[in-house]
Amino acid sequence: MIDLHTHTDESDGSYSPARLVAEAKAIGLEALGICDHDNMAGYDLAVPIAREAGLELVCGIELSTKYRGKSVHLLGYFLHQPPAPEFRSWLGQMQDSRRDRNRRMVERLRGFGMEITIAEVEARGRRQAGRPHFAALLVEKGYAATVQQAFDEYLDEAARGYVQRLEPTLEEAIGRILKAGGLPSLAHPVRLLNSHRASLDAMLREFCDMGLKALEVYHYDHSPAQADEFRVLADRYGLAVTGGSDFHGDTKPSVRLGWSQQGTQRIPREVLDRLR
Repeated sequence: MIDLHTHTDESDGSYSPARLVAEAKAIGLEALGICDHDNMAGYDLAVPIAREAGLELVCGIELSTKYRGKSVHLLGYFLHQPPAPEFRSWLGQMQDSRRDRNRRMVERLRGFGMEITIAEVEARGRRQAGRPHFAALLVEKGYAATVQQAFDEYLDEAARGYVQRLEPTLEEAIGRILKAGGLPSLAHPVRLLNSHRASLDAMLREFCDMGLKALEVYHYDHSPAQADEFRVLADRYGLAVTGGSDFHGDTKPSVRLGWSQQGTQRIPREVLDRLR
């Protein structure tokens, strides 16, 4: 059993790299992929810990990209060695943009009468503060009853408190991963079914022309029927299959490490073997 899509508290997860590695060992995972958003700090911290624990660690990243004005998440896997300094430098630019967006979002929310500060947001998000940390702060201060309400009313892309940040196009992000020696995989394709009018089949045809190499078939949000549909599409376009729970710890408590298909399917070792 493996899990190639997890997050640490170096992005929007709640587990430290050490705790995530320990939990992976405790449940019997053979390999763990850390795919924090737009940064590799969690992976870097986990490398010596995983080595000591005897756990195979897969280097990954999850990038926020834009496609026709909508958000598309792209996974990158570096199966043989971590990416070169040039790729990490580019990630640093993405993080600078995120921090600038956070400052502007604080000012926008304060314009609605909300008494929040950038220091409070960054205290929750540490190196990679983002909208989930804004949402938690709004709930804590009584400006929203739930995290979902905070997103619906203030933080989602269509909400009144949303502020855009610099995000690469999907095509640019695919090219960056390929140039860095990685394998780009479309993350949780089920989410594109709700946000884009074009069929996933048509989008994949275009994404493959951009250089996409894999599709995340195994994911916690996918029903068994959807996973079967995505597997057919992967075969149709000659895409490799990737898979992970998208585990975030306490941030998404319903998601179980090492499981996909809404908690009904473990992610088999052969997924990683075929990728390699």
